[in-house]
Amino acid sequence: MGWSDDHLYRFRIHGKQYGIALMGGLSFSDDPKTVRLKDFRINECFRYEYDFTAGWQHQIRVEAILAPEHHRRYPVCIDGRRSCPPEDCGGPWAFMALRQRYSLGHIMMQLADIIEDGGDIENHYEEVYELRYWLAVDHFDRKAANRRLYDHACGKDVFMCV
Repeated sequence: MGWSDDHLYRFRIHGKQYGIALMGGLSFSDDPKTVRLKDFRINECFRYEYDFTAGWQHQIRVEAILAPEHHRRYPVCIDGRRSCPPEDCGGPWAFMALRQRYSLGHIMMQLADIIEDGGDIENHYEEVYELRYWLAVDHFDRKAANRRLYDHACGKDVFMCV
């Protein structure tokens, strides 16, 4: 997802909970290192839950199993839609309200106000940075997603690799 893992999370697979146990957080009776994506069948689903107080729940479905290519690094994302919602935005309903608030018309009005104020972007840096996110909210950056996957698989907490 591109979130920072600042909140508790878990995967629900075949009725069992998996995750990385944290001090003061959840503990799990099953070893997450025993779960491999290659063991899933086409159309099989599981759930990813993140930030339990915000209520993020994602259903993940295996759409295809492709033959590995020798020149490609794995795991790999082959497609996706939209940007990741901002960390700590309040959950799905709050995110949808923010999407509605930051409509293209609202963004254009904010930028017009900045230009009218002299166009000094440095005085409005945080506001412009936030507006930039909302302008690209429907864009999915597959290359960035694959960089995060590769960094995660080659670094910490590897528990679901091909």
